[in-house]
Parts: sequence; C-alpha cells; structure tokens
Amino acid sequence: MATHLPSSGTGLKAALSSRQLTMIGIGGVIGAGLFVGSGKAINATGPGVVFVYAAVGVLIVLVMRMLAELAVAAPDTGSFSAYATRELGPWAGLAVGWLYAYHWWVIVAFEAVAGAAIAGKLVPGVPNWLSALVFMVFLTAVNLAAVSSFGRFEFWFALIKVASIVLFIVIGLIVIVGLLPHVPAPGMSNLTGHGGWLPHGFGALLPAALTVFLSYFGTELVTVAAGESVNPAETVRRSLRSVATRIIVFYVGSIAVVVTLLPASSTEVTASPYTAVLTRLGIPGAALIMNLIVLTAVLSCLNSGIYSSSRMMFSMARRGEAPAALRKVNAQGVPTRAVWICAGAGFVAVLANYFLPTDVVFSFLLASAGAVAVVVYLCVAVTQIACRRRLGAEGVAALPVRMWAYPWLSGLTLVLLVGVVIGMVFDPASHKPLYLTGLATFVAVGAGLIWQRRQVRAEQQLRAEVLAGDVD
Repeated sequence: MATHLPSSGTGLKAALSSRQLTMIGIGGVIGAGLFVGSGKAINATGPGVVFVYAAVGVLIVLVMRMLAELAVAAPDTGSFSAYATRELGPWAGLAVGWLYAYHWWVIVAFEAVAGAAIAGKLVPGVPNWLSALVFMVFLTAVNLAAVSSFGRFEFWFALIKVASIVLFIVIGLIVIVGLLPHVPAPGMSNLTGHGGWLPHGFGALLPAALTVFLSYFGTELVTVAAGESVNPAETVRRSLRSVATRIIVFYVGSIAVVVTLLPASSTEVTASPYTAVLTRLGIPGAALIMNLIVLTAVLSCLNSGIYSSSRMMFSMARRGEAPAALRKVNAQGVPTRAVWICAGAGFVAVLANYFLPTDVVFSFLLASAGAVAVVVYLCVAVTQIACRRRLGAEGVAALPVRMWAYPWLSGLTLVLLVGVVIGMVFDPASHKPLYLTGLATFVAVGAGLIWQRRQVRAEQQLRAEVLAGDVD
C-alpha cells in the first residue's frame, strides 16, 4: 500500500524527520571555510584568533535567537524573506529573498568547481570539468527526487563533518595534556611564543573578524528546511537553541586546538590547518583524510545550496515575488523548476571551467555575493524588532521563543551588525565584496520597491473598478 506523506500546506511534503532536521542544523554551521579558510585568519591574526571566533560567534548566536523567535512562531520555507514581507513589506522580502537565492547560485557554482579540484587530488588524471559534472548531476538528481532524499544525504554529510571535528578535538586534547606517548605536550609555547597572542597587533583583528563572520553563514538553513519538517516548531526551537554550543565546540574548540598544537605563523597552517595538525601528529594519510572530509563539506554545501535557493524561490513565487511558474511542484512535492534554475548555475560553472580559467569565472561573482550574509542578518534583526513593535503584550506572551532582554539586546545586535558594515569600509580587502554586494542590494531593493508600487496601484485600480461596479 502506498504511503502518503503529509503536506506542508504549500504543495511541499513534510517529509524531513526531526532527526534529519536536527542534524542539518548541527552540521549547517560546519563548512569548507572552517577546514580550509580558517588557516588564513589564524596566520594573519595569531593565537588570538580564538577570541575573534568566540566574539563573532556571540553575535551570530544573538542573530539566530532573533530568527528563532520569528521561525518557531511561524515556520515557513521562505524563512526570513517571508517574515520580512510580513513585517516590512513585499519590497523587503523580495530583495532579501533574491539576494539569498543569488548567493547560493554563486556558491553552488563555486563548490562544484572546488569539489572537482579536490577530487583531482584524490583521483589524479580525471579532468576537473568531468568531476564537477558528476557532482552536479548526482546532487541535482538527489534534490529532484524528493525532499527526503535531500534530508537523507544531508544527514550523512553533516554526521561525517560533526564526527570529524569531534574526533579532531578529542585527539588534540589528548596531545595537549600529554597522553600521546610519541608527541610531547606543547604547553603554552605556541600561544605565548612566536610574538604572543597577537603578533600582528590589534589591527589584524578587524579583517579576521570579517572573515570569521562570513564563515558562520549557513546556520539559518534549518529555518528554511522547517517548512518541510514533520515537527518544525519544536525541531527549529531545539536546533537554534543549540547554536551557541555548536559554535563553541566546532569553531572555537577546534581552532583552539590548532593554535595550541602549531605555531600560527607556519605555512602549513595557512594552507590547511587541520591537515597540518594531523600531519604533525604523525597520523598516516592525514592529507587524504582531510581531503575526503573537505570534499564532504563541499558536497554538503552544494547540496544545501540547491535546496535552500530553490525553496526560497518557491516561497517568493507563492507570495507573488517571483515568477508564478516557480510555484509548480511534482508528485513528490519538489519545486522542480526552482531546483533546475539553481542547478543551472552549477552546470554553467562546469562549462566555464572547461573553457576558462577558474579565476576568470568566479572572481566577480564571489565578490558580488561575498557580503550577502551581512544583508541577511541585518534583515533578520530589523524584522524581529519590527515584529515585536507590532505585537501587543498579549502577542508577545504567546511567543514560544523570545529574544533575550528585548529591546536592549536586539538593539545591540543591530548596532553590531552595522559595525560589521563599517568595518568592511575600513578594511581594504573587503572593499570589493562590500561595494559589489552593495550594488546587488541596491538593485534588489529597487526592484522590490518598483514591484510593490505596481502591486499597490493594481489593488487601487481593482478597488476603484469594484466600487464603480457597485455604483452602476
């Protein structure tokens, strides 16, 4: 007898189990940026980068708490975009939704090529374009099959990432306390030696903070997936409440292990900090192990990118903020046209990787989407504050999850996010992504305002025609 999955009320199927959504929430914070990108921040800042990860992590926890207040009260596939439409107006939902979708298009394209480059190290001789094509075909098929397929693969991707980080931290702690016989305990030598905690001074903190801030992007994925979860409110509540624990363990904990075991100035740390630690400890096949783990993180990001951008476009189409054709779902409840649009970015990247150098293809695109995280988090903060102002005392009392110490912490979070933007203005390395993302935001907001104005005029005209009909 056929099993019929419950509908989410939108045409999508509520087929993601609590176990899958919880693991998506846990693993969503772990990306390739942690395994590879953290090396540059460590090298440029010194051991003090641990405090940067912790401080920025606190800001992300505050933003996620604000999003939790919105998401648990009304889980929606459109997440912050849908909430922005409700609280700020369709112009805001359209603008942030399309920016978010665009960000993931670029990331999907980039991850397809990045994954192919890693596969080339694992299987020499295979052309990068062929590996990228295989990854794209496979994960596109996964997303087209059913949301349960996405959830199943993402569950195992996340489990591998989480298990790898936890095992890395455990091994590192064993070495730090001197329980590994053939490796001497480092003590404080790598923390206080080599120039101390901040060998490059306090001026290095700002660029590192901006890099770290962008590496945390992805924690919001669980709120997008909530619309297709069997028990969305409770799972989102549980997942977002554990954000602080995840940041402390996965990011702060693992980075602390790296800077304790190795000098932050070493070239090996810059290239790949986790590989450098495993190699220094004499673990056989360290490079192979880390390449496999990073490939898992890349494929997870690619899988999540196709999923999240397609659901965001689907949600906007339902609200009239994207072409109506994107509302179409197949028998399994998958918005196939939206999936194909996002996957198309990856397939274009495969073609571009065949004909053009990677730097030529991605330099502009990555820069133009590089600061979208700041825009999304600013939108979350403003939306939560607007929602609280709209709700009366009775409405606030009914909220399942509330932002701590409102309005003070909400206001502080907004100020800190604005501070991130100001910091990008004063950091030369951030100018290009800031300006290009600013341009993309300007275009998106302009399009949103134009669309909203047309909607208002259409409603006014319809109202006038109805009144005229009544008079006649």
